Amino acid sequence: MRWHRLQYLIAFDRFADALRVFVALAGVMLYAGLGDNVHELIPLMLGVIAAAIAETDDSWRRRASALAVTLLCFAAAALIVQLLFERAFLFGVALALGPFLLVMMGSASPRYATISNATLLLAVYGMIGRDQHAVADAFWHQPALLVAGAGWYGVLSLLWNALFVHRPVRQALAKLYDALGDYLDCKARLFEPSRGLDIAACRNALAHANARVVGALNDTRLALIDRLDGRRSRSAMDENLRLYLAAQDIHERAASSHHPYSRLTQAFFHSDLMFRAQRLVTAVGMACRERGAALRYQATQGFSRLYTARSEFDAALAYQREREDAPGRELLAVVEELAENLDTLAERVVTSEAPAEQTVERRLQNPAPATFAEGLRRIVVEFTPASARFRHGLRLGLAMLVGYAVLKIVHPEQGYWILLTVMLVCQPDYGATRQRAIQRVGGTVLGLVVGWALLKLFPATEIQLLLTIAAGVTFFATRFRRYVIAAAAISVLVLLAFNQVGNGFDLIVPRLLDTVIGGAIAFAAMRLVLPDWRSRELHQRLADALAADGRYLRAIFAQYQSGKRDDLDYRVARRDAHNADAAVSTHVSSALKDPHGARADSKQALAVLAGAQTLIAHLSTLGAHRQVLSTHAGNTLLEQVAGYIADTLEEAAHALVRGEPMPVDSEHEQSLRDALAAMPLGDIEPQRLISAQLAQLLDELPRLRRVGQALVR
Repeated sequence: MRWHRLQYLIAFDRFADALRVFVALAGVMLYAGLGDNVHELIPLMLGVIAAAIAETDDSWRRRASALAVTLLCFAAAALIVQLLFERAFLFGVALALGPFLLVMMGSASPRYATISNATLLLAVYGMIGRDQHAVADAFWHQPALLVAGAGWYGVLSLLWNALFVHRPVRQALAKLYDALGDYLDCKARLFEPSRGLDIAACRNALAHANARVVGALNDTRLALIDRLDGRRSRSAMDENLRLYLAAQDIHERAASSHHPYSRLTQAFFHSDLMFRAQRLVTAVGMACRERGAALRYQATQGFSRLYTARSEFDAALAYQREREDAPGRELLAVVEELAENLDTLAERVVTSEAPAEQTVERRLQNPAPATFAEGLRRIVVEFTPASARFRHGLRLGLAMLVGYAVLKIVHPEQGYWILLTVMLVCQPDYGATRQRAIQRVGGTVLGLVVGWALLKLFPATEIQLLLTIAAGVTFFATRFRRYVIAAAAISVLVLLAFNQVGNGFDLIVPRLLDTVIGGAIAFAAMRLVLPDWRSRELHQRLADALAADGRYLRAIFAQYQSGKRDDLDYRVARRDAHNADAAVSTHVSSALKDPHGARADSKQALAVLAGAQTLIAHLSTLGAHRQVLSTHAGNTLLEQVAGYIADTLEEAAHALVRGEPMPVDSEHEQSLRDALAAMPLGDIEPQRLISAQLAQLLDELPRLRRVGQALVR
């Protein structure tokens, strides 16, 4: 039992981060806290925290280069703070420009975005350290200590990743399969054989679950990219790659929609067929979570419930097939396609192996810029008010400048906690900023109360140093999932650490007031400076989705000519489509939390979300059933219709960007519908399935035009 508990603790996804922070802070405490260097404790500790926040999920080779860039950025930021600290005007200019430029630098790649955020955090730490302890040391002394602390943690991180090559990938894969399980649970609700089902709520939950799957897929790809070329454990990394590719295929099949589920539940309302289908989808979701648990805990897997659900669904379908006069018989062919897809889906979850006829391609698209010029181009492209990153950088820079002015007016000493709060609370969208402000203030109040109690109860230096380490570990273990606890932990750490070089009790009231002031400034900046809903229009997100869907459809039909193969080009087209669909979902969710968005037509936003979901569902169905088309006279018509739909989607995207009505050719579309309906396909597969999906896509085009027209009015 104790071993199982320890195994679960070690498998906790933040365990490795917390352990490294524990070792790093313990080393700092041994050097500074218990030695004769207590005045060096604060900058060394803050350097460790900033480096841990700047950590990127790379192999040890790639992390070594990232660490070098991180230390250079940290050194530059710390020196600039030190040199300009007493020059109020120049310091204010740097406060306005620095955050903006660092945020924009993050557009080069996710790695640089992480490093930029940590650099800004270290700069604020440097301000706090300089403000709290103005001593007559050389100007380079505190920056050197900050960088030394960061370097110490960086060395520990490199050693950890050199020893545990596969652990980050396995953790990412486990999260991915957990997200797939949650997505399939949401999908199963659409099979509910009930006439009172809230379809809109189910689709909304499905959209959010899909966005989480897309994010997990992207995180796993980043974890895999530069580990595939490693010299050690090639077979183990190949297994990780197969699990990732299997997850992509599972997601494509799970996202597919062969027919509107409401019509199926209505047609088979007096049968248990849809209930059995729902139970099978739920069992597949549970199997995905079992796969995740096996990856995380090295546990054994059992898929007995999945096999039982499959056999029961097959039996219910066979019984329905035998009844000549059963209601819904005209839709049995659709249910047969659904059954085939669910069977393949279940098999992919159980085996997670590529089909025998496919060759696993090791290449993955690297999101990092290949050259310095490409990275610079990515940054330049974002210099427009239409860019969310540009608006966030501008808001953050102005908020930091206002925060500096406020602290000089009302709290010139010990007021740099205001800037720290502004930086941490100011998020790219309104909903996240509001949530972070509430969490930060609540966590700070809790942390100050706990910190005050700990200072009273444990006056001994040695115990306070141990508690400081515990607070740092708690912060890194909870900062992504329990931010209130994380904010409380960092407040406790600050009180205990600063108590070693001064009086921690003197920080309680200033830190509380500064947190409230900083949160209010960040919140006001989000409301007043380029409000997100006004600037980042929904039509741009829909345009991105339509363009990506058009490319996805072309990639799918190319494989109906050459045969199914998950090569890089196809996977990139599929991922771009799902990323764009997830961006629509995220934007609609953020917009509905924004007071500016709440005054807009929420039904319109939900209509955009529904349209984007419908498109990606039908495209996923076509993608899930890829195979070489057998010779048939109607193949030319199918290619023609697919080409027309892809062209229309891309043209509609361009029209939305320009703010023009979407192009329409009703007569041609009607002639295509009639031609598809007149095709003598019978039971010929996959032509019959392709024809049905293309017909549904054609039917969706007028609805998309109506939604798009409303957006550009």
